[in-house]
Amino acid sequence: MRPCQPPLPLQPGDLLRVIAPSGTLREFEAFQRGVQIWRSRGYRVELTPGYDDRWGYLAGKDGDRRQQLLTALKDPDCRGILCARGGYGGARLLEDWSWAGHEPKWLIGFSDITSLLMSLSQQGISGVHAPLLTTLAAEPDWSVQRLFDWVEGRSLAPLQGTGWSGGQATGLLLPINLTVATNLLGTPAQPDFADTILALEDVGEAPYRIDRMLTQWRLCGALQQVKGIAVGRFSQCDPPANIPSFTVEEVLRDRLGDLGIPVVSNLPFGHDGVNAALPVGISVQLDGDRGLLSLNETVPN
Repeated sequence: MRPCQPPLPLQPGDLLRVIAPSGTLREFEAFQRGVQIWRSRGYRVELTPGYDDRWGYLAGKDGDRRQQLLTALKDPDCRGILCARGGYGGARLLEDWSWAGHEPKWLIGFSDITSLLMSLSQQGISGVHAPLLTTLAAEPDWSVQRLFDWVEGRSLAPLQGTGWSGGQATGLLLPINLTVATNLLGTPAQPDFADTILALEDVGEAPYRIDRMLTQWRLCGALQQVKGIAVGRFSQCDPPANIPSFTVEEVLRDRLGDLGIPVVSNLPFGHDGVNAALPVGISVQLDGDRGLLSLNETVPN
């Protein structure tokens, strides 16, 4: 993975555009609360036409959702792009797509937005794996503040987890939704995993599916390239009732525990709980002995 540079820090008064590059918007009240949080911080938030469209489970046809992204990228006054929600559909925008020729802008989201964040990192631009507009209002104050600290040019405190495998590793942080990233393996959106600290989270996947995905990462050699693994929340991933199964923790320990690299679990990011902002492609240190994930860089002023 190549080192990524964050765009210049945001400041109140900047224009941010809202887009829906993935699933159709359903959580309207939560969405409006998320928009209001950004506006209450002094930002001008503009809803890009089409953000509330619907085409099946998608927020509009591919060309229309791609146009939302292009509108934001081409707007000379726009400093950042706020993703409305996840769901599915971001990867569809990457067919015949290029980020080239556009000024670096903040891209903020997670879950299905993994597809766009991974693709953008190929250009050396750091997006932020962070709450969507539909999830931001549910975050505790410290998590909301953490997001604003990062995009406004302030440093971030380390995140505390639980060490599973000891030792320390330094690498470039790649926070991903496991399912979305697995489906991008072998595509142009996949970065080189060498020298990365992989941060994993997922939702709604049975333990055997997590096993299947991690086994694919092992078989294609991807996990053997990373320097360390930061494990966030795997929510709604309980075994099916009355069927013999491992727990998701047992699967993660089995598939990650023999790699000979630091692994830290129980970090506060992912679905259905605190989702601490994580910058993409920034140098971090993972301490498997103390259970810490620490950034080595700050946003340039």
